[in-house]
Amino acid sequence: MITPIADAFLDSTPMVAITAQVGSSLIGRGAFQETDVFGMTAPIVKHSYLVTRLEDIPRIVREAFYLASTGRPGPVVIDVPKNLQEGRFVPDFDVEMDLPGYISEPACNEETVKSVIPMILAAERPAVYAGGGVVSAGASAELLEFAELTQIPVATTLMGIGSMPETHPLSLRWLGMHGAVYANNAVNEADLVIALGTRFSDRVTGDVSSFCPHAAIVHVDLDAAEINKNKKVQHPVRSDVLQILKIWNRELVSMGYRRKRYNPSVRPEWFRKIDAWKAEYPFSYEHRKECIMPQQIVEELYRQTKDRDVILTTGVGQHQMFAAQFYPFDKPRHLATSGGLGSMGYGLPAAMGAQVAFPDRLVINIDGDGSVLMNIQELATLHVEQLPVKCIIFNNQHLGMVVQWEDLKYDSNRAQTFLADPHAGYDPSHRVPSLIYPDFPTICAGFGVACERIVDPTELSAAITRMIESDGAYVLDVMIPHDVHVLPMIPGGMSYQDVVLERIAGDGKGRKASDLGRELPSAL
Repeated sequence: MITPIADAFLDSTPMVAITAQVGSSLIGRGAFQETDVFGMTAPIVKHSYLVTRLEDIPRIVREAFYLASTGRPGPVVIDVPKNLQEGRFVPDFDVEMDLPGYISEPACNEETVKSVIPMILAAERPAVYAGGGVVSAGASAELLEFAELTQIPVATTLMGIGSMPETHPLSLRWLGMHGAVYANNAVNEADLVIALGTRFSDRVTGDVSSFCPHAAIVHVDLDAAEINKNKKVQHPVRSDVLQILKIWNRELVSMGYRRKRYNPSVRPEWFRKIDAWKAEYPFSYEHRKECIMPQQIVEELYRQTKDRDVILTTGVGQHQMFAAQFYPFDKPRHLATSGGLGSMGYGLPAAMGAQVAFPDRLVINIDGDGSVLMNIQELATLHVEQLPVKCIIFNNQHLGMVVQWEDLKYDSNRAQTFLADPHAGYDPSHRVPSLIYPDFPTICAGFGVACERIVDPTELSAAITRMIESDGAYVLDVMIPHDVHVLPMIPGGMSYQDVVLERIAGDGKGRKASDLGRELPSAL
């Protein structure tokens, strides 16, 4: 449970974990299987409980779910000794909670909140930087209203995807290490940045000292610990994002502002620059006739599902970034992915949870051949519970994201990133090896789950259709080349100006990509 608890903590996901402990009399004595769950999880939970009295269980459970789901959401652990698990008592389910000092939603001074509106309206190059807090607050509709009232473009984080419709003309999609160039440019060259429910993660900021160097920053966040933690801001506002946006929108309407889908005449120079960036730096990729490209899979999936209420989950790796880049999300909570911890293996169990919560919706897990193996045993759960989860495996026989870094930094030297059978040979043409290992169709057959493998690009469209229209769980194993990089890419610790736009690798003579000149920042 440690990894999913940490994942929930970093992504502000509400979660209650009920864990088992040795009997109360044995705690601290090194008994069989004793593990200090309370202590081990302390740094990665919102709160922890060790149950010591049976009578406390109704109150503790009620408090745990309240703490996990209010304020900034997060995980709560309830550790239950074995003797109390087996105890009997008459519960009082109407017991009151006892949470002294806990404030789920701090009050805000409405006049202080309104005072920043003149600055927002006066900005010549404003941008909104929206994080997962907008989704958690249920403030997506209010964010769209604010954007259309003010005509301010919106970039989101990976966790904020869908909080602003990505097909909307005011959307900048998402920013960060593998985000849109135009999103990174707009936020970093803005004179005012309105940061909503976000924590200025290093995956977004790169070199934080050079992030938004000329902008005044308004930072709205529910968690006081996040304000001025990573980035010093001029206008901190500790409050619920939904409450703040409602106040701003109400005030703007009272001032005579009306919603418009897109009116670039409000700031013509700023929108001309943004539109030029969008035209010059769209998400794009190399098309190859002889093989299926990973981005091509996502584009075809979007074409076939864009009019359906689909939920996508992902593992972690290149496929995760390709899914976020090439599938435009117009609604929140339609993408479930591991952001802060980057946990390989997240996609399949997340898809199962989504399918249980929404049994009538199409749920598709986009995964990698490395990532899916982390929880491959859950195929048994899909079969036993009859969950019709669909899974697309981007199978490049490698740990693709690590391979990308090996190409960039280590002259393409491989260190346990080649996942296929070494006896099958290594084909430099990047075609499918004669022996594909592991053999996912055989694995799936063993679990009673339908699976097919495709290699030829002409097979892609029909195969995705068969997957979508299948009655039960279905795995589509798609063979793709391993030499594809996720681009654009801002190398860790660098700024948006150091973005890599083209695939770079070593020259085969023992020199790293970082030694090959200005193409890649030498600091990499």
